Amino acid sequence: MQRSAKNILATGKWRKVALWSLGGFLLVMFIIGFWVSREPELFWVNRSADPDSAVVGFSTTDTLLRVAETLLEKNGGYLTNDKLPPMVFLDNIPSWELGVVNQMRDLGRVMRDDYTRSQSQSKEDDDVAIGAPQFFYNNDSWVFPTTESEYREGIEAFSQYRDRLAAGDPNTQFYARADNLREWLSQVEKRLGSLTRRLGDSVADDRINEDLAGDAVAEAAGAQPDKVNVRTSWFQIDNVFFEARGTSWALLHFFRAAEFDFANVLADKNAEASVRQIIRELEASLDPIRSPIILNGGGFGLFANHSLVMANYLARANAAVINLRELLDQG
Repeated sequence: MQRSAKNILATGKWRKVALWSLGGFLLVMFIIGFWVSREPELFWVNRSADPDSAVVGFSTTDTLLRVAETLLEKNGGYLTNDKLPPMVFLDNIPSWELGVVNQMRDLGRVMRDDYTRSQSQSKEDDDVAIGAPQFFYNNDSWVFPTTESEYREGIEAFSQYRDRLAAGDPNTQFYARADNLREWLSQVEKRLGSLTRRLGDSVADDRINEDLAGDAVAEAAGAQPDKVNVRTSWFQIDNVFFEARGTSWALLHFFRAAEFDFANVLADKNAEASVRQIIRELEASLDPIRSPIILNGGGFGLFANHSLVMANYLARANAAVINLRELLDQG
């Protein structure tokens, strides 16, 4: 009887130890998860390595590098390919990272195909040709090679191009022309348009199929229904929202850089106000989130719908991008 009582006491003691240990582990996991889920702060864009002499193209290249470095070196590092707790259970920051990566890819491709080439038949820059494809590597690879190692190779290649550009190497060029800027803006327009639609689908059930509208002889490979189901899953609403936040964060820096590198082009077209409007809308879309969760209230309901608020800012930014492209098209 006495031994049985001791066994019960020992069992109760170990149960308390186990519960306290579990509670401590969960608390540590929560603190780490909260810390790594914080979005990076905005940074000031550099106009040149030397304050006394600005180099066309330095700002855009340097900003691309700093955005990529921030992606890898922010709190917790790069999270999309992490397989250990608590990171494996977090999806908001990985979605944010996807938005940033997409903008890095778009700008890197435009730099390779347009910014660093005078004509369509011109030779591409060797370092940019190496660096741009590295950002297209699988964004969730965690072994041999990891995503981080591939992105760092891209950073290294673009760093060499930036250093040659800053040193005044005659074989290193960046062509800040209106047609080149339009190429990048066309990519931005598509990204923002897609995100705006996906954010708005948080309250939509379906839409009228307008995929072939405007062309009487247009055809599609398969049958086209009259209505298309577009409702965003409740489990995906926060992912789309944070992908949009990552997109805004990267684009804000890239447009600030474009203000420097394309200053003469924008002044010639009297388009500075359009760029400032784009930057203003992107800044507003990055205001701090005051809610612990991303709400999906109805459009005229009691609770907020964060997706619709984000869609409003991105739609206004996209409208300014379209206006800017039209200004650049004018002679």
